Amino acid sequence: MQRIPTSPPYIAPINDGLPRPLWSVMIPAYNCSSYLPEAIGSVLRQDMGEALMQIEVVDDCSTDANVEELVRTLGRGRVSYYKQQVNVGSLRNFETCINRSRGEYIHLLHGDDRVKDGYYSAINKLFDKFPEAGAAFCAWEHIDSEGNFSHQSRIEAKEPCTLENWLHKLAEFPRLQYVAITVKREIYEKLGSFYLVHYGEDWEMWARIAKNYETAYTPQFLAEYREHKNSITWRSYQSGQNIKDILKVTAVIISYLPKKDQRKMLKTAKRNYVYWILNETFRAWFIAKNKQVAYNQIKTILRIYRDNYVLSRTALLLLYIWTDPYRRYFKRRKT
Repeated sequence: MQRIPTSPPYIAPINDGLPRPLWSVMIPAYNCSSYLPEAIGSVLRQDMGEALMQIEVVDDCSTDANVEELVRTLGRGRVSYYKQQVNVGSLRNFETCINRSRGEYIHLLHGDDRVKDGYYSAINKLFDKFPEAGAAFCAWEHIDSEGNFSHQSRIEAKEPCTLENWLHKLAEFPRLQYVAITVKREIYEKLGSFYLVHYGEDWEMWARIAKNYETAYTPQFLAEYREHKNSITWRSYQSGQNIKDILKVTAVIISYLPKKDQRKMLKTAKRNYVYWILNETFRAWFIAKNKQVAYNQIKTILRIYRDNYVLSRTALLLLYIWTDPYRRYFKRRKT
């Protein structure tokens, strides 16, 4: 089985006639045991009971702890546990989560993220108010490895609504995180699961949904996305794979647009993503001072898109990197 599917994996409908919950909170986990208690706890505080909410951790053969024991202790019988027979990778683990879900609504809550109190009731209200929506999401906050607030996501609308021109807005650049969005199971059954790349696969999925269905939204900050050095995002930054994957994703998303919009939007999407990742590379440099990560990002960026802004920013970053040893030396001399 390919770790990265080349086409959307099939999600089987549920036809067993047995009672189904409204919600499936599926928690994919791999070597995030230090954060998993917070993820599980944030759901249990909003538990609707077994009749309405399935809660399950799907473990991709973690090696950092006994995840089964951790789930048993934290969940006290309320949270179920499933372990892959072998490590299958994040995309196949998400696919397993969706296929094992039984609820009408599926929330893929990564084991290192958290939801705030009120998330599930707010999304319920969105689906009730906008029954035509295939997915619904909220605004979210970024937190660091210690759980401290970092910054907030953009606000897409001032009040709960279905978002207008959402596919075109999504095509411009990534603007969603897993932790914030819930998708109806029937949508995954019709459109399939995640595929194509290891990084940015969610951007393609949200665009695929937006092409076919409405997306509902609330500006409430009810989810928390954690940024840390063991995440898929950080690992992809280290090699520069994040940008290569995004190029593939961008091409697919642009193909979902009307022909007349595709050429212009492709250039816009590349520019926006390069601007964003360049700023992220600046931020990562000052936090971690990892030269190799910065060099990998810069080399890949310059192959994709160049303008005066990109050239000047990369030159400034390189200047910071090259002069850093001297600045640290003179700082020590002064002290």
